[in-house]
Amino acid sequence: MKKRPLGLVAIVLYKSFTALLLMITSIALLLTLKNYQTLEIFSENYVLEGKSIIIDWLLKKVINLNPRTLAFSGIGTGIYAIVTSIEAVGLWYEKRWAHVLVLGLVGISIPPEIYELIRGISPIKILIFVLNLAVFGYLFRNFPKHQN
Repeated sequence: MKKRPLGLVAIVLYKSFTALLLMITSIALLLTLKNYQTLEIFSENYVLEGKSIIIDWLLKKVINLNPRTLAFSGIGTGIYAIVTSIEAVGLWYEKRWAHVLVLGLVGISIPPEIYELIRGISPIKILIFVLNLAVFGYLFRNFPKHQN
């Protein structure tokens, strides 16, 4: 088995984890859309206690979404999960196109992340920004040479 650089392995693991989270989110959004009426009835009849604040907040957020927004979000998140999975596989096999794809997608995401940090700093925003900068920097420095 070919020995891969530790930085590349870390990026593949990060991309794989991200793809998994995106796929779970996509499935949850689409299941919510399929069961929208049931969820709406549940939220109206659900007796909330003090320890269920997170459930109450989540239900209110989801119920207030337009079903078209749910569908668009679920499908968009699913497509992004597939692209992220393709990135991870391509990086694992050290394909040049995967480096270009990741550099492009991560590079495009950096300006909006800076804008979000300007609007308000949070630990998760800082973590994602730093991780994406590290991924971009590593792949830029270690861009595969064209083979003749």
